[in-house]
Amino acid sequence: MMIIGLSGGFDPSWRLSYDLSNDYFHDSAALLLENGNVVAAVEQERLNRIKHTNRSAIPAIRACLDAHGATIEDIDSFAYYATEANVDQVLYSYHTRMGVGPERVGIRALLQKLLEEEFDCTIPAEKFHFSDHHMCHALGAYVHSGFSDGLVITLDGAGEGNSSLVLRARGTDLEQLRWVPDSNSLGYFYREVIRFLGYDMFEEYKVMGLAPYGDPSRHRSLFETLYDLLPEGEYVVYLHRISDLHSLLAPRKAGEPFTTLHKDIAASLQEALEVLVFHMLRHFRKTTGETRLCLSGGVALNSSLNGKILLSGLFDQVFVHPASHDAGGALGAAIDAHRTLCPNIPVGKLNHLFLGKDIGDIPSVCAGIERWRSLVTVEHLENPCATAAQMLANGKVIGWVQGRSEFGPRSLGNRSILADPRPAENMTRINKMIKKREGYRPFAPSVLAQHVEEYFEVPPGATELPYMTCVVPVRSEKRALLGAVTHVDGTARVQTVTYLQNKRYFKLIEAFEECTGVPVLLNTSFNNNAEPIVDTLDEAIACYLTTGLDALFLGDFLITRANEDWTGLSEMAVVVPDTVAVQHVDKSTGKNKRTQSRELVTLASNGRRRQVSEETWKLLLTTRQKRTLADLMDAAGLEAQAREAVLSELRELWGERLILVLPIEAN
Repeated sequence: MMIIGLSGGFDPSWRLSYDLSNDYFHDSAALLLENGNVVAAVEQERLNRIKHTNRSAIPAIRACLDAHGATIEDIDSFAYYATEANVDQVLYSYHTRMGVGPERVGIRALLQKLLEEEFDCTIPAEKFHFSDHHMCHALGAYVHSGFSDGLVITLDGAGEGNSSLVLRARGTDLEQLRWVPDSNSLGYFYREVIRFLGYDMFEEYKVMGLAPYGDPSRHRSLFETLYDLLPEGEYVVYLHRISDLHSLLAPRKAGEPFTTLHKDIAASLQEALEVLVFHMLRHFRKTTGETRLCLSGGVALNSSLNGKILLSGLFDQVFVHPASHDAGGALGAAIDAHRTLCPNIPVGKLNHLFLGKDIGDIPSVCAGIERWRSLVTVEHLENPCATAAQMLANGKVIGWVQGRSEFGPRSLGNRSILADPRPAENMTRINKMIKKREGYRPFAPSVLAQHVEEYFEVPPGATELPYMTCVVPVRSEKRALLGAVTHVDGTARVQTVTYLQNKRYFKLIEAFEECTGVPVLLNTSFNNNAEPIVDTLDEAIACYLTTGLDALFLGDFLITRANEDWTGLSEMAVVVPDTVAVQHVDKSTGKNKRTQSRELVTLASNGRRRQVSEETWKLLLTTRQKRTLADLMDAAGLEAQAREAVLSELRELWGERLILVLPIEAN
C-alpha cells in the first residue's frame, strides 16, 4: 500500500491562478508512505527555492516517487491535510471575491486535474482522502512518537476554525478533550506581537532567539492584560488589545537596531506564551493522569518552550514532532488515510528524517562537480570525516553535504554548515559572513548521544534528542568551553547523534573529538538568508561560492575555490529565475518630474527589490539564451572596466539569489 500525503496550495508555479494567502496554505510538501513506513518526503520550497512556499507540491510528489523508484500508478491514495468541505469553502470564497478567474472546481477535482496533467494519466476521484488539519498534526506526532498512550496537543495559528486540539491517546484511539477556537490562537497572539519588533509570519523563531536578551518583568503587567487564565486549563487571548503596545513603542522597521525595549518585549512575549501553555498542560496532566506528551503544530517549533516542558518534570516523556509545521501535515494526512485503508498494518515509529533527494553515487557526484571546474577545485578523499574534523579543529567553517536531504526545518547533519563549537567568535563570524543574518541568532550543538549528559542538562534518561526540538541549559562548567553554541542565557538547542541515525555524521563528530577532546560540533542549516536549505549538488556549490565558507564536503569530495579573482565565472551561464522579474521602473516624483530605475523584483511573497546598473540590466535581459557570461558580455560590447563592474554586481546578485549562475549545460 502506497499513499501520498500532501500539504500546501494548488498553483504549480509562481504564476498565480489561485492567489491564496499564506494564512490559508503554506509549507507545501509531499510524502510517500509505503505499508506504514515513510520512505520519502520533500518540501516544495527545496525545489522552487521559495521559503515556506504555498505553490503546489506536485513537483515534490515527483521527487518522492523518483527517490523511491515508484510511479504514479503505484499510488493507492492521495491524502490532503485539510477537510474537503473546508477547502471547497475557501475556493468558493476566492471565486466569489475575484468574480473571474480559474474554472470553479472543488479541491477533489482540482487535485485530480493537476495530477493528471502532470503525470499524463487517469486518477480516479475516489483515490483522494481528506483529513482535519489539526488531526493531521496530532496523528503525525502521536504515531511517530512510538508511545502506546499519552496526551496529544496541537498548537498552531489556525486550522479549520480552531488553533489547538487536545486529545487523549490509547492504542489506536484518539479521544478529543478540547477544541480551542482560532479566536484564542497562541500562534496569532505571538505573530501579532512580533510585528512590533519588525517581524512577521514565519519569523517567530527570530524573536524566540532575541527573548533571552531581555527582561520579561519590565512589561509583565502589560502583557498580563492581553490574556486571562480561566478554570480547567482554559484561557482567552485578547488579540485586539495588542495595539496597546503602541503606548510603549512604535513598530520597529526592518533593519533598524534593537533597543532594550525591543528585547524586553520579546522576553515578555515568550514568557506569556509559556504561562498560557503551562496553564493548559498542568490541567490535563492532573485530570487525565497521562505521563507522556506529544506536541505538534507551528507553535511547537518554539524550542525554548519545548525545553521548559521537557525539564519541568510535568511529564515523564515528551515528544515534539520535528516537522510540526504545515509540511508535517502531509505526514498526518497519509497516516490518516493508511489507518482507514489498512487498519491492521501499524505505522512505524519515526527513526530519522533523511527522506529527501540523494546527492548521488561517487560517479554522479564527480560528474556534477566537474561541470563547475572553472570555479572550483576538487579532491577525492579516502577519509572525509578525518579531513573535515582536522579542518574544523583548525578553525575552518565548512559545508557538509551527504546522502539524502532532511525533511523539516532543521539541518541534522546531511545539509549542514559546521564549525568548532568552542570559539565564541565563530557565532559572530557565521552570522555575519555566511548566514548573513542578525548577530544575536544562536547556533545549535550536535553532540554524540553518549556524551549529552556530560555537556547539557537533560532529564535522566533523555539521552536522545535527535531533532533540535528542545532548548536545554548547557552545564555551567561547559559554557565557556562551548562559547559558539551557548546562548546568552546559558542554553542551547541540542541535537544528539547516534551511529544508527547517521553513521557518517557520527563518525565526523567522533573524529573531531579525537582531535580536540570535545564530542560536539556547531551545526546550522546550509543556506544563506535569501534561500531555503540547499538540496542539490549545484545549490550546495553555489552557496559555498557565495558565502564565507572555507570548504565544502560533497560526499567523499573536498571542494575549494579555484581562484579568488572569479575569472572562471565568465565560463558559466547566468540565469534569471522565474520568480524574479527584470523591470524598468518609471515613477512620477512630483510636478513634471520623473525618475527611472532598473530593478530586479522577486515575484514571491517576500517582494524583494534591488536596483541594478544599466549595463547589468541590459545583460540580464538576454540571459534566456544558452550562452556563457563571456559570450553575453562580448555581444553587449562591454569594455574591460565595464566587465569588471558587471562581474562584481553579478556576484552580489547571485549571493542574494536574484540570479543563478550555472554550468552552461545545466542552463
